[in-house]
Amino acid sequence: MRHRFGFKRAICYSGFRDGQSPDLGQYPSVEEIRSDLMMLKDQWSALRLYACDEHAKRVLTVIREEKLDFTVMLGAYIGAELSNPLCPWGGIHSQAVLEDNQRRNAEELARAASWANEYRDIVDVVSVGNEATVDWTDHLVDPMTVERYARELKAKIPQPVTFCENYVPWLDKLVDVAGTVDLISIHTYPVWEYKTIDEALSFTIENYRAVKEKYPDKPVIVTEAGWATQSNGEGIPKDHVSEAAQARYLSELLEWARDEDVLVYLFEAFDENWKGSDHPLEPEKHWGIFNASREPKLAAQLSLG
Repeated sequence: MRHRFGFKRAICYSGFRDGQSPDLGQYPSVEEIRSDLMMLKDQWSALRLYACDEHAKRVLTVIREEKLDFTVMLGAYIGAELSNPLCPWGGIHSQAVLEDNQRRNAEELARAASWANEYRDIVDVVSVGNEATVDWTDHLVDPMTVERYARELKAKIPQPVTFCENYVPWLDKLVDVAGTVDLISIHTYPVWEYKTIDEALSFTIENYRAVKEKYPDKPVIVTEAGWATQSNGEGIPKDHVSEAAQARYLSELLEWARDEDVLVYLFEAFDENWKGSDHPLEPEKHWGIFNASREPKLAAQLSLG
């Protein structure tokens, strides 16, 4: 029997166009979101959202109004509650900022509970955070706090609760979180770990199996796996990225996921130029299967998986 977290066509969606970003408080319009979802609806059946903000609210509204056949993993974005000197791009925060973030996190989680109940016909999973415990994060939260957030959210909603994180913390520091969440959500990025395209799929499978073997009685899904199409050489070698490499990795990944009945959310639908540094080839900007102008890359032109 296929468990409820088995394979389906799933992709991460963040619709921020040029000139928009959550940092600026500039969100895609309802019409822009509707246009995006109409582009995605024939190939994808599940979306992952990252924050309970105006973007997410508009996505949920459009799905309901247009009667689109999407399920949504709704994410709560939790900000730093601890400073992190290991973060290479700025993980030190004042006490005032950390205290304000605790308040904001409580408000974010309250919205997650409210919207999960309001849109229970669409939202099928809720995450209490994203990459908030990995060593390099700029929004560090104590794993004990994440576990408490998960426990509190579970008491308020009927949907399963998870936490989305790089595969490494699940192998040690997130044991208590794993015991509380209904399913474990891992991120795996071979290209960030200097793997070539020939090594990519086997590395992802290795990451998945390591976590699955540690928690054999808990569903494990992949909530981020992707391949950049551009790089300025910072963190990812230039010769490791291309549209052809992205198309190959995603196709091989989805074929494996279908064969093994593993739920994988590809990262991501559209390029996001607001991310990372100002360099136009900053790899953070180039993970979409469509570019920021909504033109399909090679991966979007293929029948992936």
